[in-house]
Amino acid sequence: MNAEARGGGAGNAEARNPEARNAQARNGRRGQHMLDVRGLRKVYEGHGRRVEAVRDLTFSLEAGELVCLVGPSGCGKTTLLKCIAGLLAPTGGDVLLQGGPVTGPPPGMAVVFQEYGRSLFPWMSVRDNVELPLRQKKHLSKDRRRELVASSLRAVGLDDAAGAYPWQLSGGMQQRVAIARAVAYEPEVLLMDEPFAAVDAQTRADLEDLIRDLWQQLGVTVLFVTHDIDEAVYLGQRVLILSASPTVVQEQLTIDLPDVRDQLHTRADPRFTQLRTHVYEQIQAAKRAAGADPAVPDEVPAARAPGV
Repeated sequence: MNAEARGGGAGNAEARNPEARNAQARNGRRGQHMLDVRGLRKVYEGHGRRVEAVRDLTFSLEAGELVCLVGPSGCGKTTLLKCIAGLLAPTGGDVLLQGGPVTGPPPGMAVVFQEYGRSLFPWMSVRDNVELPLRQKKHLSKDRRRELVASSLRAVGLDDAAGAYPWQLSGGMQQRVAIARAVAYEPEVLLMDEPFAAVDAQTRADLEDLIRDLWQQLGVTVLFVTHDIDEAVYLGQRVLILSASPTVVQEQLTIDLPDVRDQLHTRADPRFTQLRTHVYEQIQAAKRAAGADPAVPDEVPAARAPGV
């Protein structure tokens, strides 16, 4: 697996209604675990030090779910994601993809990282960057590769930038190229590690909506790691709240917001405020329990307004 390129085909949505698209994408798969993490543990040892980064993580994702993962800074979110992707061997526990053990980067899984600038080759065009991992699929014809590249660029709104080079694009557009490269590979599971942390607020809001649109169109299973509480509540069907390191799952929270969401009305919904307040309180409780932040503010910070 090319780490940022085990992506999924853009395809055309069969229905414009998001609920209908979701139902169709997950038809016959409801209740099936696409991804299982069981008792995952990771300990780093060396130079006379022993650091237990992840203690005991257990959770699962159904096929077609969009689940966000948040927790205190330094709680091991990226370590967890690398273990799930087969890029880092866990000390203990298991990661299962459709019931099979993950012992290395599996086909059918894609990872989109935060540092998009380092994952794109500046001497290659946007088109060639997106196509590169497809060349690993020996059964794909050249015409099919071109079709997948074109459809994925169209899906992320970059069909007119195929001949450009990454260094000619804005940060937000470069991250769209990284997402398109994942989409073109047609994954079953898409892992995203704080992919919007380095872009401005307006671009971030646009990319959040892009991810929900792609998820609804493709029916792909998404695990989205973020430190942004508002982003987690806005994007996810569920939010997994992690404890401070050594990490366990502190809570699995169902996000009972309407399936159709937008940056203005969803964030103004009183239920959105209740959910993000609950997540914030749980993270602060985790930090207090670890003795990491004894001085916790009395008030929850104001919700992030899109474009601000």
